[in-house]
Amino acid sequence: MNAKQTFGQWNQVSWRRAARFAALVGAIVLGGNLPAFSAPGVVLWDTDAPLADATAPANRTGWKAVPTELFAFEASPAKAISDPGYWGREHAFTGDAVVENPSLLAVFSSTRGTVTIYAKAGAELPATTNAATAAVTARGRKIAEILPLATAAGAPAGRSRVTTIRNAGDEIVLEVTYGGAGANAGAGAGAGTGAPGETALFSFGRNEIVELKPTGASKGLRVLSALEYGVLPSFIGDDLIYDPAAFPEAKSLAVPAENMFVGLQPGGDRMLVVTWPKGQQQVRLGLAEADGRRRIESLELQGDGQSFFLALLSAPALWHREPLKAIFLEKDVALAWQRPFPAKWKTQLFEAGTRTTYAFRQAKGTVWRGVAGNYDFPAWFEGETAFLRLGKKVPPKGDALVYFLEARETPATVTTPVDILKATLGRPMSEAILDPAGRKLRTHHRRGGESVHRACTCGYTEAIEAIFKAKEETGKQAFIADAIEDMIFFVRCHLDRIAEYQRFAADLTQHLRAKSQAAPDLKPFLENLEAIVQVIPQEYEVQKENMKSLDHAADLAKQTMALASKADPDNLKTYAALLKAWRGMGGAQDYVLAQCHTVTRKLYQEAGYTCAELPKAVAAAEDIRARCRQVLRHADGYEIWADY
Repeated sequence: MNAKQTFGQWNQVSWRRAARFAALVGAIVLGGNLPAFSAPGVVLWDTDAPLADATAPANRTGWKAVPTELFAFEASPAKAISDPGYWGREHAFTGDAVVENPSLLAVFSSTRGTVTIYAKAGAELPATTNAATAAVTARGRKIAEILPLATAAGAPAGRSRVTTIRNAGDEIVLEVTYGGAGANAGAGAGAGTGAPGETALFSFGRNEIVELKPTGASKGLRVLSALEYGVLPSFIGDDLIYDPAAFPEAKSLAVPAENMFVGLQPGGDRMLVVTWPKGQQQVRLGLAEADGRRRIESLELQGDGQSFFLALLSAPALWHREPLKAIFLEKDVALAWQRPFPAKWKTQLFEAGTRTTYAFRQAKGTVWRGVAGNYDFPAWFEGETAFLRLGKKVPPKGDALVYFLEARETPATVTTPVDILKATLGRPMSEAILDPAGRKLRTHHRRGGESVHRACTCGYTEAIEAIFKAKEETGKQAFIADAIEDMIFFVRCHLDRIAEYQRFAADLTQHLRAKSQAAPDLKPFLENLEAIVQVIPQEYEVQKENMKSLDHAADLAKQTMALASKADPDNLKTYAALLKAWRGMGGAQDYVLAQCHTVTRKLYQEAGYTCAELPKAVAAAEDIRARCRQVLRHADGYEIWADY
């Protein structure tokens, strides 16, 4: 389903009728089985009588399109539009309100107090790259059912009344009043369960995005939608992936309200995207057993006087779950799943005991990491087929989810979750969330592209070693001097970055201890996180002697330049000891820096996962994660690869 496409074939009769309504010169369509609306706009229908059940309506007998201006109902529309006596008239629904656009159908049930949103037949993303995944899915299926938060999941909300706020042909805004006083007194159930004054606004445009805004006395909305997994995207750090099976006793999970949530619906072909602006919102996931498996059954959205935005993306193979088996060890394993289109496809695996994000590469290769060392990069494509290679450093553990959030050489016809984020929150706010500057690696190259490309103690000592082997040291003293300055710059960058992590750990430790005293009920939660933080200074102390200092680097620089100033048959042998000293210092710094980053990412994750069953801890978790995110910004390449 894609806002950038026009779906289906236009039904010319239906479209001409809708256009005549907008021009105030047509007649109201009554009776018959109307085909689905297929023009590139949005239409409001009145079903004439309340719908009998919650299934997608097939028979539209008696439905009438509500014109954008109610003057069309008058015998003489031209006369009515000129007379203020007719102005301000409101449409009174005799049945249920239904909103339809090219992507979805939304049914406002006056008797059940629910808003049910369906994906329309044929409204899905294209299978752009391989015929094997070209099957059409998500035809007319229910996306979600929305009701007041005060209503228990599975219980009827009772009567509701719909008022038209805006009906403009390209935008429709409806207000729903739930239960109590003012609810619809028409046919249907008895008094509603919603409290008096509970209201919500629902806004629709021409695409798949629905805006939900609790208003009045309403504390929030409950979105019923079956989800296999929930993803809380993190564009700095790793995504949080909530697997209901990991919380076997929980009835609900409280998650950090960090502006975006992506639910992976059963079947692997649908993603429910929810976004919201910054504020004091609260988000919980309701859990339940379904078909022998624990699932997320609902999202509880508590507003802060602001809106939530909901959209469904649908296409074959949008996400995939791959159980990681022991037989995967040290083998190239081709997955049965193939990517339906190019994008930034990624998964999470365990490296050094920490969940680590791997974006699929375009070819097989290796990677070097400061903690794990060299290993085969575990995720790549060959053509459209995805491969995994797991080993002792990245072992087969649990399940791997393959999914995407943002574009990478993605066709313009494909809408990504990040596209939804930008469309709903706007560029300034979404850019702050996506943080492109924070995802860019900082440089440790003193001279940029003019220096040795491997700007590290290993790279530079290797380049200098080649000069000594060729016995060219006296003639290339200028090159050696520049290389040494570059090495010192590299060491300074490492030490400064390590000091930044040490300050982060010290400040956060002080904060956690103060928080524990102020909120004793959160003490176990905070102490668990503090234990993770303490690994940062502990690793520093263990490696402190090996990391040396800038003074030590300056001393090595003097010895190296002195060696290059004279030709001596023993220079290469003497330099070998200096090379070992340079690399020993740099290697220890590499290790500590990588550990600092890994520990901070682990802390970032644990704060989000461990607060799930402790709602009182969510605010503290959000604060801790914000501190982690700040220090993880603009990482060095010796911490992790760019834009993970």
